[in-house]
Amino acid sequence: MFQSTFRAVTCSMAILFVAPAVAHAQPESTSEAPNSASRPNIVWIMSEDNSKHYLKHFDETGVETPAIEAMAAHGITFDRAFSNAPVCSTARTTLITGCYGPRIGTQFHRRTELATLPEGVEMFPAWLRQSGYYTTNSSKEDYNAKKRMEPWDDSSRKASWKNRPSDATPFFHVVTFAESHESRLHFGVDALQKPTDFDPKTVSLPPYFPDTQVFRHTAAFYRDRMSVIDEKVAGVIGQLEQAGELENTFVFYFGDHGGVLPRGKGYIYEAGLHVPLVVRVPNNYRKLVDRELGSRTRGFVSFIDFAPTVLNLAGVRLDKAGPIDGKAFLGPRIDSAKVDTRDTTFGYADRMDEKYDLVRSIRVGDWKLIRSFESFQPDAMWADYRYKMLAYQQWRDRYHTGKLNNVQSQFFKPRPPELLFNLADDPHEVNNLASDPAHGDRLTELRSKLNAHLKQTNDLGFLTEAGMLKVIDAPVENGKRLSSEIAGYIDTANIAVMPWEQANKELLSAINSGDKLERYWALVAASSIAAWNRSANRDMAADETFVKLLHRRTLDTEPLVASRAAQLAAILQVEDPRPIFQRTLELSQSPTEALQIFNMVRHVNALAGNPYPMSSKLFRLPFNPDPKGLIQQHLDHLDRP
Repeated sequence: MFQSTFRAVTCSMAILFVAPAVAHAQPESTSEAPNSASRPNIVWIMSEDNSKHYLKHFDETGVETPAIEAMAAHGITFDRAFSNAPVCSTARTTLITGCYGPRIGTQFHRRTELATLPEGVEMFPAWLRQSGYYTTNSSKEDYNAKKRMEPWDDSSRKASWKNRPSDATPFFHVVTFAESHESRLHFGVDALQKPTDFDPKTVSLPPYFPDTQVFRHTAAFYRDRMSVIDEKVAGVIGQLEQAGELENTFVFYFGDHGGVLPRGKGYIYEAGLHVPLVVRVPNNYRKLVDRELGSRTRGFVSFIDFAPTVLNLAGVRLDKAGPIDGKAFLGPRIDSAKVDTRDTTFGYADRMDEKYDLVRSIRVGDWKLIRSFESFQPDAMWADYRYKMLAYQQWRDRYHTGKLNNVQSQFFKPRPPELLFNLADDPHEVNNLASDPAHGDRLTELRSKLNAHLKQTNDLGFLTEAGMLKVIDAPVENGKRLSSEIAGYIDTANIAVMPWEQANKELLSAINSGDKLERYWALVAASSIAAWNRSANRDMAADETFVKLLHRRTLDTEPLVASRAAQLAAILQVEDPRPIFQRTLELSQSPTEALQIFNMVRHVNALAGNPYPMSSKLFRLPFNPDPKGLIQQHLDHLDRP
């Protein structure tokens, strides 16, 4: 290997100042931007599906990763780095756009239709290309939005920075390693007899897991996968060093979201959002970063911030007026002391495969609020891909056979609408403080900040997925147009967190509204209350006026509204929901609408005691479902014993 030498890049065709639209990404100091004739390379190394908890560099229970630790010794460790979403396509779309998914309509996994990017926003490597960078991706994209300008010179398994037109061309390269992907844990029982390098006896299991051979083996085996990832990281570093480019290149290592043991990927807990992030700083561009090598920061950074950070390091101008959501955390004009004061991150989880949900979170410092808008559904709601994992299967079996304690059983029970955690004392998020009067002020503060964020971003999740698809051609513009309506739906959904004496009156009015989505969210709020508050459940079921109004809503002309009424009637056990589901599915206006109704069917079919058993033969659809699609997965599951 030979020494990396300073590369003076002269790109006569480079555009010095490209103006991608970046809101709130103003520089935080006054140092000079790098000259466009000497710009660094930037490489992203992503591992799939792993939170920070599996690396000893971030968590004492993790495995040693010498290559990643060597990067950290020559760079910066970000102890509080977060994906904004806990699953691949939504997280990766946030990375590539710098935008919150619910604001731009990219929050569903898998997407039904690709969203149109906001005016002035591009997948950010397009701006790098336009300024003279060679951009490559090897090779996973998984974006939920349409490309406008092409972001990549090459996006394929063969994509490599080595293929750039000349050695003088700066490059941005992304490589994703799948050795840590969830699918690696889809092994059979025979695999339990195979030894792991990480000793299962020394594994530290979170308190919400049962302490079994299956869980210990799975946790140890996954740490072995992280050792493989570390070897892959070492390989990338070695290639850069051999080519003499290591000291010209900022190298980022991070997980593409959290995971991947149960209650990680797909869930908005820390195991689903808190990712490892290390940035190696090259000697030849050391002046661009005002931090000590080998230092750590507890300032919050999240995936919305990665795009403006890369653009800033590359010397691409950050236009103050643009509509992306992130702020740069490295590079010229960025004051590290101010970055260290950042203490807030927002998260979102919506449909993941066939399983619908709508969960939003805010973390400020060590305090975190999770708002489950469909809290009557347990976290354990079935999704085919999740339950290919032996650990998921065993966890579920032990719940149904009464072999779990209260903490281990939480995953399988209806959730409170609000979960408040003090992560300093409760890093595994098992002790909900939302009902503790001692923390009432904290709850009110975080609730207010989260609601303000949802309204400011015109969260399109409150239109339902079927409703959002009607505005997906211009999601941001339509979100602004519907801003007051969306704010109203958020307020209606939040009836679920009111004291029951107040909520009772609000529900009667909202369920009788002339606005179909206000009726929809009122029924969702009522279901959340009924599933969690036994006294309120009894009051609703005994209130003749309420039951009559609920029956009228089961006859609603809007299939989603009538289906939500049927779901609430089943929770209260005041009316058989099956004829209602039969009718609404026959009248469903799109496969997306039918998919959401089937999620309600599946929830009712899994209620304790199975009061309303259903099979696929009960339902007819106005279209033929894809035999390999998500609706067919619902139908197949209904017929399982």
